[in-house]
Order: sequence, then C-alpha cells, then structure tokens
Amino acid sequence: MRFAAVLFDLDGTLLDTLADIGGSMNSVLEDLGLPIHPLDCYRRFVGDGVVMLARRALPTDRRDEDTVAEAVARMRAIYGTRSRQRTTIYDGITELLDGLEARGVAKAVLSNKPHELTVSLVAEMLGRWSFAPVVGEREGVARKPDPHSAREIAGALGVVPERILYLGDTPTDMQTAKAAGMAPVGAGWGFRDGDELRQAGAWQVVSRPPALLDLL
Repeated sequence: MRFAAVLFDLDGTLLDTLADIGGSMNSVLEDLGLPIHPLDCYRRFVGDGVVMLARRALPTDRRDEDTVAEAVARMRAIYGTRSRQRTTIYDGITELLDGLEARGVAKAVLSNKPHELTVSLVAEMLGRWSFAPVVGEREGVARKPDPHSAREIAGALGVVPERILYLGDTPTDMQTAKAAGMAPVGAGWGFRDGDELRQAGAWQVVSRPPALLDLL
C-alpha cells in the first residue's frame, strides 16, 4: 500500500456534530440576548476552534474581546453537557474503519475541538476501533492549519508524512495536510462541499467514507 496511516479530522468527518455544536452556541446567544442562527449556518462557523466559532456566531457589533471571552466560556460549559445528545457517526464510517483495521492501517485523530472533549468523544462514540494518538486543541500549541500537531502525530505513529492520508471536511484540514506534507483528502459528506475542498488543495474528494479504501 502507498499509505500506511490515516489521520482523521473529527467534526464533519467521523462524527456529525453539527446539531450539538449549533444548538449549544444558539443557547449561548439566547442567554446573551442575541439573535440565533439556523443550524445550517454552523457549517461555515466551525472548524477553527471555539474562539473563532464564537466570533463568527456573534453579531459583528458584539465581537469585542470581553463578549467573545464570555461566549467562549459559556459555550465550553454548555457544550460539555450536551456534546453527545444528537451527535452521530456518519453513514459508511463503520465500513471504512473496519476496512482500515483489516488492512492494518494505523488511525489517528486531530481536531480543533478542545483536547479533553476530543479524547472523550472518540472513546465513547468510536471506542470499538483503535485510534492513537487522539489530539485536540491544547493550550500553548498552535491549532490547525498549523502543521505542528499533524507532524507530531506522524512521529508518534512512526510513519513519514508522505505515507499518511489526511481526511477532513474543511479548507483548514486541506491546508493542514499540505503544510504537514500529507495527502489531503476531502470528506464530501461533511460540513463543506467538494468544490471548496478542491480549491483548498484536496488531492482527492471522496463522496462516501468507504471510497477512501480505494486510495490506499
């Protein structure tokens, strides 16, 4: 096989978390007396960490640092209690992960979701498969698209970046993969469409998870 490992994004790639993320952020906005958004808008708000999520969700005239900080703190508290209420595994992911394990392909996760929550979500919802390491946003470490964590994961796997497929659903993921020297593959079922992923540098865009097996 050309590739020995797959590095996965989490939200919009392995798990459909949109309803829980959007619902939680809308609760924050309601608590602050601000207008909420249709859940579909959150497809463009997510992917770059909770601070950027808050900035994008807040009205343009309420994006001062104090309001952003309050929204972030409220979001962390609310989402921490409801991160699994409506979150589901995407159709076809089970088949993909089973296929990777049957082929002996290593699997890891890199997310801009807070590290502890990333680890707990993977353990609870994807625990029947082996992912190591699982990495989220950590204090003092640059988040995606900075390639530091992706390269760190490659080192932990003992696989050179050129032999790692990076599967994600946003331009941030494609930029991360390219910067880390990995093969960027777009998840066409996720939060962004295939054209946007191709424009961001996707080597391939797969329409269903099992199609990734054909790229190995």
